[in-house]
Amino acid sequence: MVQKSFATPVTRSRLHEEIVTVIQKQIMSGQINAGDKLPTERELSENFQVNRATVREALRKLENLGLLEIRHGDGLYAKNYLESGNFDLIKAAFNMDGGQKVMMNILEARRYLVPQMAYLAAQRRTTKDLEDLKRVVDDPEMSMLEKDIQVHQVIARSTQNLLCTIGLNFFNQIFRDYGYLYFDSPKNIERSRKFHSEIYEAVKNKEAEPARKIMREVLVYAEKAVLASMKSNKL
Repeated sequence: MVQKSFATPVTRSRLHEEIVTVIQKQIMSGQINAGDKLPTERELSENFQVNRATVREALRKLENLGLLEIRHGDGLYAKNYLESGNFDLIKAAFNMDGGQKVMMNILEARRYLVPQMAYLAAQRRTTKDLEDLKRVVDDPEMSMLEKDIQVHQVIARSTQNLLCTIGLNFFNQIFRDYGYLYFDSPKNIERSRKFHSEIYEAVKNKEAEPARKIMREVLVYAEKAVLASMKSNKL
């Protein structure tokens, strides 16, 4: 069994979340290796000075994240999260370093994946898809952050590919929380307004290659802007 120092007693109101964070960091940093056996539920309860129900709740979350395997009658084992982790683990990983490394990973992945969605959307969009996109782009009441998220959602749906649609939902959950890093700048707001107009015209005219190019250019711009904002905000 792996013996790790799991902490001083946890003190926050949602105790199980703090336990999740501590164990997650140790697994993802390599302090606990894949296949290592962790202390028992009782021992963890004593280490964290919480009741066993709280530990049990944390262990369920760690199991759902793909970090732990609970072998009933045997014990708790760390898993190789690179093989078993899911999108929820990526969101949880923001706790590791303030989110900077994870955000860079997300922006990089988005830069490669989302332009292809725009390409497919221009080829496959229906009349209703185009109407939905027009409605969002022309909405004067919507914040620019929400407008940008919905523009991307309509484009993803227009691919007629369920994985594209669901996958983009993951990106949007992140950007709802961190969109201020980009949209606090009036210059970036204007860049997005220009992007919305351009991508609408490309999708409307079913110009797949221009749509991909327009999307990639704005994502490259956004990536640089967000990383600069993160540095200035010391995230």
